[in-house]
Amino acid sequence: GEHFDAEGWFCSGDALKFIDPAQPQLGLQFDGRIAEDFKLATGTWVAVGPLRAAFIDHCAPLVQDVVIAGIDRDEVAALVVLEANACRAVAARAQADLADLARDPAVRAALRERVGSFAAKATGSSNRIARAILLEEAPSIDRGELTDKGSINQRALLANRSDLVERLYASGDALVLRSG
Repeated sequence: GEHFDAEGWFCSGDALKFIDPAQPQLGLQFDGRIAEDFKLATGTWVAVGPLRAAFIDHCAPLVQDVVIAGIDRDEVAALVVLEANACRAVAARAQADLADLARDPAVRAALRERVGSFAAKATGSSNRIARAILLEEAPSIDRGELTDKGSINQRALLANRSDLVERLYASGDALVLRSG
């Protein structure tokens, strides 16, 4: 039923893009899940897959993954999963856990710089991450935040951590990095 449209086309829920727009014969590649995309309060669509990939790439090697928030909000925000080993090197603390790293001044300064420089490259509200919070607790398989393949279930993590999303949009929280 719902896997096919009225004309019989298969609806995978995947977003695709040309490998090279100048050479469409090279085919298509995966570009995120349409179901993860959302609208800001302004009605602007946020394409989550490409934004996640660009943010992770920009913040390498300090960020392992990111969950994008902002449905019905004025601006995009991010819940950041730190790459522990890279952040331990920045913090010069070999045994630090994620909670320690998320609060470490050197890690926070490095991420604040990257969040700011990423925001500075944005072309509009749909690809500007205005604020970010560093997760003190890794995504959990038991809570459905990770799939069995190890990728983040955005919807589950946002639902399970709605308190953090509220903190992201509340003013003046010390754990939130702002990009401007």
